[in-house]
Amino acid sequence: MEIIHKKLLEYNMDPDLTHYLAVIIMVLFIGIVCIIANFITKKVILRVITKVVNSTKYTWDNMLMERKVFRKLSHIVPAIIIFYFAQTFPDYQHLIKKGAIAYLIVVGLMVINSFLNACNDIYLTFEISKIKPIKGYIQVAKIIFFILGGIVIISNLMGESPFILLSGIGALSAVLLLVFKDSLLGLVAGIQLAANDMVRVGDWIEMPKYEADGDIIDISLNTVKVQNFDKTITMIPSYALISDSFKNWRGMQNAGGRRIKRSLFIDTNSITFCTDEMLEKFKTIDYLSTYITNKESEIAEYNTKFDNNRQNRVNGRALTNIGVFRVYVTHYLQNHPGISQQMTLLVRQLAPTENGLPLEIYAFTNDIRWNVYESIQSDIFDHLFAVATEFGLHIFQNPSGNDFKHMVEESRDNVRIRETNY
Repeated sequence: MEIIHKKLLEYNMDPDLTHYLAVIIMVLFIGIVCIIANFITKKVILRVITKVVNSTKYTWDNMLMERKVFRKLSHIVPAIIIFYFAQTFPDYQHLIKKGAIAYLIVVGLMVINSFLNACNDIYLTFEISKIKPIKGYIQVAKIIFFILGGIVIISNLMGESPFILLSGIGALSAVLLLVFKDSLLGLVAGIQLAANDMVRVGDWIEMPKYEADGDIIDISLNTVKVQNFDKTITMIPSYALISDSFKNWRGMQNAGGRRIKRSLFIDTNSITFCTDEMLEKFKTIDYLSTYITNKESEIAEYNTKFDNNRQNRVNGRALTNIGVFRVYVTHYLQNHPGISQQMTLLVRQLAPTENGLPLEIYAFTNDIRWNVYESIQSDIFDHLFAVATEFGLHIFQNPSGNDFKHMVEESRDNVRIRETNY
């Protein structure tokens, strides 16, 4: 700057004016040098790095490019230039150097932030990331780096040692614990979730307290993000998965079968012993023909052995329509292509209720996809509702408006018939 000042004095300019012009020219010169250096870094060096990255067979370097790690590193060059030229301004040298150092620290923090994000992206390419996510730990590392960076920046601007500020922070520990309460709880919860393999990205969880019912799409330090089946997003605090109960459907997904547990409510008034005509009709049903023949022989042998009086059907053994129907449903499910034969398959009676006798279907589909599961379940119960009347059974349901309407119409018809007969 002294050279510029001398050159300006040669033109017989006012000394005070030349001083200010020299400063302005020097600032412009430094600015132009910074712009040129930044241009060369971004347009030349970064293009070379991009070509090298694209020519390799690895994917991790592409993720570093996507997170703009190298681009953010280019901002260091102007800061170094400003720091180097600070000595040309003796009166402000100390202040300029402090500003340049603070800027370098900020750029360094930006680079570390992008680098950690890239590390998480690289880790997500491995299968283990679904079991052991590290996003929460990376967020903790970011918090630590940003806190340390902030302390260094403040100590640099104040001209004090960072350790002096760190010693003062001890007195603020209670405040820090309050401010970072959720982060600390989330960190502990994240460690427990990962260590016990409680949840993974992609798991279907159900947590009624938070109205969450869907797939986990992200696990971070403070929250677990769940996309519900209606496409809404529910944010659950990480520590809530430790302190509260939730249902994880991963076991069902890994087993490859989804449970059907639903009942048919049979009107108990329609339950009766099978007549000979009914048994002959049942023999024409493919799933029952062999069973009815074998069962008739077995019952006849039993009743003959114990000399039961068959004039009254109460004596001895006899088939009932509900029992035959239960066997039919069992054989039907055993031959259904959508039902897993390797898992539990039951057709059982539950305790009678005011709504009739529950006949429960307990089985597993061999496809866990929701739409396929619902289709299989609906097809099964469509068939059973329709076929129940073939066994003389009535499905219970509370009377509806149409039922009362038919009762009134039948009553009117009976009155008319009586009046006509009279």
